[in-house]
Amino acid sequence: MNIQATSILGAVAVGVGATLVQDLWNLLLKRAFGIPSLDVCLLGRWLCHMPAGTFKHVSIAAAPPKTRECAVGTIAHYTIGVVFALLLVLLTSGEWLLRPTVLPALLVAVVTLVFPFFLMQPALGLGVASSRAPNPTRARFKSLMSHVAFGLGLYLCALPASHVLRASS
Repeated sequence: MNIQATSILGAVAVGVGATLVQDLWNLLLKRAFGIPSLDVCLLGRWLCHMPAGTFKHVSIAAAPPKTRECAVGTIAHYTIGVVFALLLVLLTSGEWLLRPTVLPALLVAVVTLVFPFFLMQPALGLGVASSRAPNPTRARFKSLMSHVAFGLGLYLCALPASHVLRASS
């Protein structure tokens, strides 16, 4: 597994871009259809409660707010996107980044649903796969579509990155 620094930088750029695509998708859902997504401030609140030993909440929205939770949540959200992009690039030894295709990007996006369904949503008080949400089916579909948007973002952002990487080699 020989990954060059340029591939790592490319994966970082693709991860940031894909996360931005996901955020734009969620913004479209909110503005056009009134469908809210997870507030990154609540993600930050969850993370900010961890140093005190609180990893699971009955309701993260009811948990006491923390200083800089929005900044922490935004940084974590984009860092997670970068880690998933790096995972894809590492699993393909950098080859996918040179010649991106949509299927591996969508596969990573769908597989990574394990994290919100079985880690984040239960820890935030929503239950496994949003089973305690007001409309679990809608919440699950929303999570799936957000991850699909991320996967498409991986692919779309890898296209220009691949041209740059091939031109520099």
